[in-house]
Amino acid sequence: MKRSEVLFVVLAFAALALFPLVAEPYGIDRVTKIMVFCIFALSLELLVGSTGLVCFGQAAFLGVGAYAAVLLSPQDGPAALWWLLPVSMLAAAAYALFMGALSLRTRGVYFIMVTLAFSQMAFYVVHDTPLGGGTDGIYLNNKPVLGTLLDLDRPLPMYGFTLACLLVVFVLLALILRSRFGRALAGIRVNEQRMRATGFSTYPYKLAAFVLSGAIAGLAGFLFAVKDGFVNPELMSWHLSGEVLIMIILGGLGHLRGALLGAFVFAMLQEFFKSEAIFGDFAKHWHLGLGASIILSVALLPRGLVDVPHQVVQRLLGWRSNAPGGKGRS
Repeated sequence: MKRSEVLFVVLAFAALALFPLVAEPYGIDRVTKIMVFCIFALSLELLVGSTGLVCFGQAAFLGVGAYAAVLLSPQDGPAALWWLLPVSMLAAAAYALFMGALSLRTRGVYFIMVTLAFSQMAFYVVHDTPLGGGTDGIYLNNKPVLGTLLDLDRPLPMYGFTLACLLVVFVLLALILRSRFGRALAGIRVNEQRMRATGFSTYPYKLAAFVLSGAIAGLAGFLFAVKDGFVNPELMSWHLSGEVLIMIILGGLGHLRGALLGAFVFAMLQEFFKSEAIFGDFAKHWHLGLGASIILSVALLPRGLVDVPHQVVQRLLGWRSNAPGGKGRS
């Protein structure tokens, strides 16, 4: 990343770290949830923006991680964080391995439809069977702890732990994308046939990216379950897969910071258009305002919100060159 991009990321994480000092409990709770969705968006960014695989079943991995966290928690006391978190991620990664091993043999719109079908399979398993509590969902009665060091039942420790997870995921993906493996994924995104012609077997690379993406989404699902203490089948709905896809497109495909920016802006737009203080009775139709905003954003910023600084600079340079006496200036 460029220095300006690194500076933006550092300032963003610094602001998140300092936010609890000035925020009210509602604000802390809301930003915690947004950071969970940032992790979820980063998981899909690895597939769509970095590998060129448009997956429409990402919510399945989120849901598997969330349900694993609840179903594996003991009823007579809190679970230990050190084993429940990895197991939840492994459950999501295992389902991603199963889904990816079959769906990655297809391409294009067929790949999109197959991933959607697998996601809906998982949705109906928890929706129509006693395993996941049906439409009512299930509660997490005892939130996990790490001895006496960390109790995720309290808002501030939960906020700090979620921020730490987000930072680890961001740094991990940044390092991966700069590695040989990441360059191979970039080559697959640009021209998979050429990668095969140069001797790369692209299937294992895509499957590895798919499984890693599922594990990260499982982490987001675990955090979601622990934060709310409740899971239901809506976590696996295709609507959520569509929302996270909108987030990374809104932020800017091909940029990790775009996933963060897109998740935050999407959440803030939802809050804005849901506000009855601003829109009155029209707030019931908040989907209309949100949809119009996204359409306008994509039309004006086809490269996403990460391109805003570049657009501003270009406009300023254009204004200077068109100003009287502006030609010829360096």
